[in-house]
Amino acid sequence: MTHADPADRTRRPTTEEPLPGPGREDTGGAWLEPALLAVTAASLTAGGVLWLLGHDDAAGLCWALGTVSAVVPAVGWVVAALRRGHAGVDLIAVLALGGTLAVGEYLAGALIALMLATGRVLEAAAQQRASHDLRALLAHTPRTARLRRGAEVRPVPVSEVAVGDLLVVGAGEVVPVDGQVAGPAAVLDESVLTGESAPVERPPGQSVRSGVVNAGGAFDLRATATERDSTYAGIVRLARQAGAEAAPVVRLADRYAAWFLPLAVAVAGLAWLLSGSAVRAVAVLVVATPCPLLLAAPVAIVSGLSRASRLGVVVRDGGALERLGRARTLLLDKTGTLTGGRPRVADVTAAPGRRPAEVLRLAATVDQYSPHVLARAIVDAARERGLEPSEARDVSEEAGRGAVGTVGGRRTAVGRLQPGTPVPDWARAAENRALLDGSAVAWLTVDGTPVGAVMLRDPLRHDAPRTLRRLRTAGIDRIVMLTGDRPEPAREIAAVLGLDGVRAELTPADKVAAVRTERGRAVTVMVGDGVNDAPALAAADVGVAMGARGSTASSEAADIVLTTDRVDRLADATAIAVRSRRIAVQSALGGMLLSLAAMGAAAVGLLPPAAGALLQEGIDVAVILNALRALRVAPGARPVLEPAAEALIHRFAAEHEDLQDVLQAVRDAAARLSAPGGDGQALESVREVNRLLTERLLPHEYAEEHELYPALGPTLGGPEATATMSRAHAEIERLAGRVATHLALAEAQGALEAEQLEDLRACLYGLHTVLRLHFTQEEENYFSLAP
Repeated sequence: MTHADPADRTRRPTTEEPLPGPGREDTGGAWLEPALLAVTAASLTAGGVLWLLGHDDAAGLCWALGTVSAVVPAVGWVVAALRRGHAGVDLIAVLALGGTLAVGEYLAGALIALMLATGRVLEAAAQQRASHDLRALLAHTPRTARLRRGAEVRPVPVSEVAVGDLLVVGAGEVVPVDGQVAGPAAVLDESVLTGESAPVERPPGQSVRSGVVNAGGAFDLRATATERDSTYAGIVRLARQAGAEAAPVVRLADRYAAWFLPLAVAVAGLAWLLSGSAVRAVAVLVVATPCPLLLAAPVAIVSGLSRASRLGVVVRDGGALERLGRARTLLLDKTGTLTGGRPRVADVTAAPGRRPAEVLRLAATVDQYSPHVLARAIVDAARERGLEPSEARDVSEEAGRGAVGTVGGRRTAVGRLQPGTPVPDWARAAENRALLDGSAVAWLTVDGTPVGAVMLRDPLRHDAPRTLRRLRTAGIDRIVMLTGDRPEPAREIAAVLGLDGVRAELTPADKVAAVRTERGRAVTVMVGDGVNDAPALAAADVGVAMGARGSTASSEAADIVLTTDRVDRLADATAIAVRSRRIAVQSALGGMLLSLAAMGAAAVGLLPPAAGALLQEGIDVAVILNALRALRVAPGARPVLEPAAEALIHRFAAEHEDLQDVLQAVRDAAARLSAPGGDGQALESVREVNRLLTERLLPHEYAEEHELYPALGPTLGGPEATATMSRAHAEIERLAGRVATHLALAEAQGALEAEQLEDLRACLYGLHTVLRLHFTQEEENYFSLAP
């Protein structure tokens, strides 16, 4: 399948252009349509009253005046369209109005006039409702900021804020520029960017995006970007462009009008010729006057834009939404898109005689002074596990090697091993594990001797698998990963997600070439977040930027920006695009078919002009209301959680993070059982595992089974949806009980017997595997449901 060249894509207007409503032209101010509606309604009503009183001539005069009042603006609309090279259905309205005046069908003329005025007012109201969310972005734009200079705080225009300025953001105020929290923790309402209403707390030093609202007390903000380079300014630029150009489906409606107009005139002429009655010709023109009919397509598209914006998805224009609705191929960057973009500690290995917790704490003690992304991950992991770093002295860092400092009087380093460092057996085993898992390794050495290894990985997003399944349901039939990362971790992620292809170690130029190749086969979407993704985003039919943490360059190059750091918003946007396009085409074609049927009836004399006008009014209103369905949430689009269930998901997701040290302890105990001559130490590690299982893990699993799963039942369709997870709980409890039995036997005997080792080791390794799989399944299937 081939499609248009990039040059055919809709023009992207400048940021200075206003935010127009698609399909509407400024024809003299917002007062014209309501005034015309009032005049035509009054004339039709007055004529009806006079007719009932028996004053037929006076009634006809009122109806005629109402008809004439509509002819003048209708001629203006036609002339304006002809100047742009379009001959739309408004020309049919002018012909019909003139025809009713010519043959004396004044009631039909008044009804057409009322229909014309009603259609224009309905169209304006529909577009105003549909574009409300996009325009709200502009109204929300901060104009001033409060600049702190010493003890003085004074308001300044946002345009004067420079990088490094210290600002004060008061309660209820909009954050004016991107920055970092410099004072007490900030409580923010980020719903305008993310669509999520729950307040978010940002501690000191954490980044804050412009446009969010301070939902707590006043806090200080250190500006990290100017107004023009801030997040919200970029979103406003996109919002100004949203709907600025007609979507292809709207242009399709224009093409319908191109053949519908001569067809209507031809049928009217033929009816007059065959019947000899001009009234029949006028009746055909009356029912062929769908003034807002073909405007239903842009209403549906703009409604889709509005619906997407409520979910934190900013679409550049209607054309991008329409192309997304036709897309069949999806190309995804890995880091920051399918993965979280933040490395996390996946495993900690300790040398014999040391504990993993000690290794992690020492590594964090040195790395707490390093700005490196891996160092931050190590420090965060230590603090999450309650291991507070101690003090290090004389800390220095060597690019590409790591950090080194003095801890407790000993030279401690974190990073790569120095060339020539002896590698013991346990360290070789750790290297092999890292290679198999696709992990990076940060070695901990004390006085030049390796004592531990910290494995780090950029984990898969919990919502990625569900998102890809939903995208395939929406019509995407080919999903390929394009990444500059190593092949091993890329292939592992591709296997887990069931991707159709993976290309690793790509340069930005390679990504562009891959995008162009895929575009030759089908309408193609490219998703990325980094500067290196910007050329590929621009080359795709639809470029989607992960704007929550992505680069400005990628956001500027994209057609769609996800303002929340959730890849599942892409599935939401795709479902909205597919539904909006389907409704747009349905509205245009359905209205046309109804009008054609009415024209046939009028041509054979079954519909007089007055009745035809009433019928056409009903058709037009029905089609526009159908187009507005794009504003509503599609049935089954996303499971709706009860607030209590959502709170439970957040609670158990946090407990999963806290239980990572339990999983690590289970694996370490199994490894110690394999160490020669380590029975005493192995028994102690098994005792610790049993304590952790009894006091922390099993209560967590019990609470999930009896609190979380029942709460999710109504959302997921009943208890059968969680049955497999319940079975996993039973297996976890069985293995934990087997470990406890082995420990009781060892306590009675004073040591672990040789015949116990193999089964106990199998229990521990099996328990570790089941727990990892079970946690991953819950995070993917359940925890990803909550915003």
